[in-house]
Amino acid sequence: MYKTKELYDLTKTAAGDYLAQFEYPWEALGGIKELILAIGEKLPEDEYNEISEKVWVHKSVKIFPTAYIGAPCIIGRNTEVRQCAFIRSSALIGENCVIGNSTEVKNAIIFDNVQVPHFNYVGDSILGYKSHLGAGAVTSNVKSDRSLVKVKKGEEVLETGLKKFGAMVGDNVEVGCNSVLNPGTVIGRNSNVYPLSSVRGTVPENSIFKNQSNIVIKENNNG
Repeated sequence: MYKTKELYDLTKTAAGDYLAQFEYPWEALGGIKELILAIGEKLPEDEYNEISEKVWVHKSVKIFPTAYIGAPCIIGRNTEVRQCAFIRSSALIGENCVIGNSTEVKNAIIFDNVQVPHFNYVGDSILGYKSHLGAGAVTSNVKSDRSLVKVKKGEEVLETGLKKFGAMVGDNVEVGCNSVLNPGTVIGRNSNVYPLSSVRGTVPENSIFKNQSNIVIKENNNG
């Protein structure tokens, strides 16, 4: 469940071909800026406006006047960027997404139909198709001791070599309000995280994270 193709439907993002090169999705974090620049230069001018240098926005996108969008950035069709959103840089945001009030995004790939609607932080992370972060849920992307981030599943440890790495959130994941996804968190497809959770390591697909010692598999994968 660590692997890119186990977590994500790569047809649901403009970064699909890029991500397919990597066995593990966090290996893609270092090249997001260059990816956006390469895609942006090829976007059709009849569909996208370059609203400032290296910021490409589909003509259907709604941006509230208090939002800030830093370069480079691409925002896809029918996405809404709400009040006081802070898109710092290197954000590839898909179609039909919500980047909500006071939400900050930095060095991230956000698949189509993702919602980060209220007071969220998404840094050095990848959010899969139809994933949703509840109000106040954040990805913590730097360890308190500034050491390199590792991905852990039980006794298994994968070295990432990254100082900044938030979370890999699979398709159709629901993260409850005011939860923290600690550095190196990986959440499998179709899983739910209870509100007020502090998540570390990995959460299997089709499961419910109640707390760190109580993760249960959904019955019939329907909750």
